[in-house]
Amino acid sequence: MTAHDAAPVLRVRNLGKEYRLYPSPRHRLKAVLTGKTTYRSHWALQGVSFDLQRGQCIGVIGDNGAGKSSLLKLLAGTLQPSAGSIERVGRVTAILELGAGFHPDFTGRDNLYFGGSLIGIDAAEMAKLEASIVEFCELGEAMDRPVKTYSSGMAVRLAFALVTAVRPDVLIIDEALAVGDQHFQKKCVERIMAFRSSGCTILFCSHSPYHIRHLCDQALWLDGGQVKAFGPTEPVLGAYDVHTRMRNALDTQIQADHAVSEHAAEGPTSIDDAEDSAASTATTAGSDDGAADASMPIADPSAVPPPPAADDGSATILSVTLANLGEGEPALLNSRDLVATIIARGRGSERPNIGFMIEQSHGVGITSLATHEEGAFPVQLEDGRWQSILTFPDLPLHSGDYVVSAFLFDESGLVVYDQWFQFLHFKHVSPKLMPGLVRLPHRWE
Repeated sequence: MTAHDAAPVLRVRNLGKEYRLYPSPRHRLKAVLTGKTTYRSHWALQGVSFDLQRGQCIGVIGDNGAGKSSLLKLLAGTLQPSAGSIERVGRVTAILELGAGFHPDFTGRDNLYFGGSLIGIDAAEMAKLEASIVEFCELGEAMDRPVKTYSSGMAVRLAFALVTAVRPDVLIIDEALAVGDQHFQKKCVERIMAFRSSGCTILFCSHSPYHIRHLCDQALWLDGGQVKAFGPTEPVLGAYDVHTRMRNALDTQIQADHAVSEHAAEGPTSIDDAEDSAASTATTAGSDDGAADASMPIADPSAVPPPPAADDGSATILSVTLANLGEGEPALLNSRDLVATIIARGRGSERPNIGFMIEQSHGVGITSLATHEEGAFPVQLEDGRWQSILTFPDLPLHSGDYVVSAFLFDESGLVVYDQWFQFLHFKHVSPKLMPGLVRLPHRWE
């Protein structure tokens, strides 16, 4: 690696962003006229420092309100810092609020030139890029219609094609790794991965640990506007996961205590009533410990598989079955082995990937697996569908209620085509009645 390659393309030093919060617009005007400060200071970011090398992909994680969006906007230049400095080398492109800068009365074609001028593409360069942008966004004759007649999907397709028309030195992405339908999402991911392969530095902000792990070689954890951790992806994500578990456990305990207090104020008829109320609250307050993404739905014991998907050419999960399930609610697993069969329809000739997850019905995640993570491949059936059979021999779970989820990915494993999340519950009774979650491989000496 040359010294030029090792030089940072983005250097951030002691970066800070202050927002001045006034009690009312009147107080803001008064401060301007009199010079007296009547505002309350809020620092969305404070003391943030890091370097990005050419070709790196860094994931930004943190709770809501941690300062992630403020950081990205500062790096993109749409906000100005209140403290510190940012040094950029080369072209910086940001995928933030796609389509926000379009004029609704201009046609899609006119907006290419209008929007391009806002991101540093002059009319002469846009004239050279126009044909490739139109081809990529696939809007056809709609390019000559006003943008106000576009659906939201059409607008973001045009915006993505525009902002990625020129390969940047630094690409900043806020959640929108891919937009549009399955076909266009695939094109988005392929373009971003092509940028990365050609040496583009990527800063990716996401609430998806899955995508952070698969895309990023380093992670930056923001907490309260400050850098909590920065380094290799897995240790930082592990520390953030522990933080999320502790926060959610505390939230659950607070909700339980609050419910008991309310019940006591109403005057329970007996001590047993109060204990029952506390137990009920602890069970139903959503004891999600952070194993699943916070944006995912809470497990529903009555959830059923989606109806069979119509064959519209899109990739979708068709069925997920667990062998040897008996009667009851949830159904009892009448086998030492857990055998799951997932059948899916792919997209065209592409071979998809399949994922599977087991969680406690009201508790922690147990395991998540995917074919592309383990060098396995779904098998194509005679009718063109794809099938994966996943077996957990001598299931090492302790007795309890569990829920499974299934996922359908594209060939790269980055685009999620379909998911059946927490849709099937089952009961497992272990022959060895010991406390805990799992029976780990072990030996006594």
